[in-house]
Amino acid sequence: MRLSRFFKIISTFYRFGLDEFLAGRPRVGNIYRLCQLLPVRRDLDAPLPQRVRLALESLGPIFVKFGQVLSTRRDLLPPDYADALAQLQDNVKPFDGAISHIVIERSLGQPVAALYAEFDDVPVASASVAQVHRARLHGEQGKPGREVAVKVLRPGILPVIEQDLALMRMLAALVERFLPDGKRLKPREVVTEFDRYLHDELDLMHEAGNASQLRRNFVGSDMLLVPEVFFDYSAREVLTLEWMNGTPIGQIERLREAGVDLKKLSRFGVEIFFTQVFRHGFFHADMHPGNIFVAADGRYIALDFGIVGSLTETDKHYLAVNFLAFFNRDYHRVATAHIESGWVPKDTRAEELEAAIRTVCEPIFNKPLSQISFGLVLLRLFETSRRFNVEIQPQLVLLQKTLLNIEGLGRQLDPDLDLWDTAKPFLTKWMNEQIGWRGLIRTLKHEAPQWATTLPAIPRKLNDALSGNASELVVSGYIQLMREQKTQNWLLKLIALLLLALLLRDYW
Repeated sequence: MRLSRFFKIISTFYRFGLDEFLAGRPRVGNIYRLCQLLPVRRDLDAPLPQRVRLALESLGPIFVKFGQVLSTRRDLLPPDYADALAQLQDNVKPFDGAISHIVIERSLGQPVAALYAEFDDVPVASASVAQVHRARLHGEQGKPGREVAVKVLRPGILPVIEQDLALMRMLAALVERFLPDGKRLKPREVVTEFDRYLHDELDLMHEAGNASQLRRNFVGSDMLLVPEVFFDYSAREVLTLEWMNGTPIGQIERLREAGVDLKKLSRFGVEIFFTQVFRHGFFHADMHPGNIFVAADGRYIALDFGIVGSLTETDKHYLAVNFLAFFNRDYHRVATAHIESGWVPKDTRAEELEAAIRTVCEPIFNKPLSQISFGLVLLRLFETSRRFNVEIQPQLVLLQKTLLNIEGLGRQLDPDLDLWDTAKPFLTKWMNEQIGWRGLIRTLKHEAPQWATTLPAIPRKLNDALSGNASELVVSGYIQLMREQKTQNWLLKLIALLLLALLLRDYW
């Protein structure tokens, strides 16, 4: 089975002329020349990036999903290939509703009729990994139950995924070995990342947790609605969510006819994004038009929570510094922020990085601010970073992809949307909260519970170790304390070190 699938992949690559990637490569040049002699019909009319997309579509849903994920890695791919892969769509036939019954009953341990008062066997949506049915829960005391969306995992998908992943790993190893750009593209790492992403999607409880977290973050919001998760009706292969009625975000005329304020909606999109990123450090990373609806009251509705991104406090801080510095055209601060954050090697010369960033970004700023793309700024940053051996963090790539989606949606709703005008007050306020006296108080409150247990223990630790050399004691005690507390907080480290020094001053 695997061998026949491998030949299918090779023949598909040949049919769409992907052997062009081998042209002029010393190690594989003979294979390319041999391909030119084979008398087999080929589809070579479209440009090469589009042929890559067509080849992946013909290989089925797993390769389509791989292409979709790969399209987000603009730090690795040329723009024309990333744009072509972003056009990939899941065109997967639904499976029989009777099979959904079997999966649900096996997962939840009850008949479908006992779980749901109504269940539509015809799915409302079907994708490569799962499909969605409309249903209704049983009501109480004669009242109708809640309408829900029931997502059911496609049966038998795991063996197919494992087979295609094994072949992808083999192809990745060949690319890395024989193509000049193979190592830079990191094909095996990309496949490993895709493997992890796919297996997360195969556990619908993973998506349930993401949805529940996002809903909790936006409870009471006047900008965003997130469906409720019914955990009693959910398992690894079944996810039951509140049914959300709304208009797809792409249907602009319907929104206009419904009286939705499109300018306000476009600003909401930007504010929601920056709230997720900088306030919560947890963001919906798959916000394409198919996953976003608009409620009758003008709020956004988020759907499909399989892909989310998380940011550390350090990531959030340096992102804010970078955005503010970029739009103030302070390229030296951008360069030093990259070095401080560890996004580039510590031995990178700030002046060289500053010059490279200036070269890329100055043409962007020749446009009015209202026409400047945040996503494009990040994209140009990633392209520049390749020269400096930057290891682009996956969460930052997800962020850049999400930002491009938000910008596209926002300017589709309001072509005059000035993202910087909308985002700058938010970023400035956030930075003041983090760096000013408010930030200091917030940090002290956050760390207080840990200090309450850490500081009283210092004298005992010193007393236990006073038989040793005093100068060594300060260093070893400090290191031991930090290891035991497993913290990287600079303020706590400083306080601990000062206390150790004060307590031991008589020994020096």
